Amino acid sequence: MVRAIHPFICCISLALTASVSAAPVGDDFPLTGSYTQNVPCKGDGSDPAELRVKISAQEIHSKVGVCTFLQTKRDGNSVNAHLECQFAAGPMLGDVTFTMQPDSTVKMVDRDQNYRSVLYRCPQ
Repeated sequence: MVRAIHPFICCISLALTASVSAAPVGDDFPLTGSYTQNVPCKGDGSDPAELRVKISAQEIHSKVGVCTFLQTKRDGNSVNAHLECQFAAGPMLGDVTFTMQPDSTVKMVDRDQNYRSVLYRCPQ
């Protein structure tokens, strides 16, 4: 049974119709970049480490662990992601929807809608 990835979202705080790929490839994956969770990113190195999130086409890195994209679906400005996360307490599977906003933020919600977060893109 897939469990909600609430610990992942709390600490770091990716729709519906499109072709499925095993994992996104290439630098054109729309979520690629550095972010902070729930606070605007300063991008000057002063952002707290526990709020920093780095997303690549293959995985998400945060202070609490690494989550690998197992499957993604894209529909316009949304990406549904099925993730496997490796935490100190053990592995966990979960589903998250990321919705890219016009202001360069990304709204994130888990499958069960128990947790919502906003990721703020950091300046390059």
